[in-house]
Amino acid sequence: MTTSAALSLNLKLQVLEVRRREEVAAAVRAARNSQADALNVFSSPILASLHREIIAFAAEYRLPAIYQWKEHVEAGGLVSYGPGLAAIWRQSAIIVGKVLKGVKPADLPVEQPTKFDLALNLGTAKSLELTIPPSVLLRADDVIE
Repeated sequence: MTTSAALSLNLKLQVLEVRRREEVAAAVRAARNSQADALNVFSSPILASLHREIIAFAAEYRLPAIYQWKEHVEAGGLVSYGPGLAAIWRQSAIIVGKVLKGVKPADLPVEQPTKFDLALNLGTAKSLELTIPPSVLLRADDVIE
C-alpha cells in the first residue's frame, strides 16, 4: 500500500529496516545520505520500543518524521497520525472481558480503529525550521507547544 501511494504521488520510497537498537543510527543516516525529505516510522513493536533513539537521530540528522502514536510526538517527534493507544487498550480490555465471560474468541468480530488523531510538536517543527500551515494546525487534534 505504501509503495503504491508513493508511486501515485511521484515520490521515491526507500525502505530501511531496523531490527535492533544498533541499527537505528545507520538507518537514519542512510535516509539522510540518500537525501530523504522525511521519515515515516511505521507502527511495529520494535520501532515503538526504539522511539527515543529514532527521535534523537531524526533530530540530529534534521529529518522530519511522522509516527503513529501521539506519545512519540510528546517525546519530541514532529507529527503523528493514528489511533489513540488508550482507546486501543480500552477496546482490548472489553474484548478480554467478553472472553472471560465465556464468549468464544472466534465468535468476536475483528475490529479496527475508527478514530485517528493528528498530533503536532511545534517545538520540533521550529528546531527543524519548518512552518506548519495554518490549515494543518486547525485540523490537528493535539498541538504541543
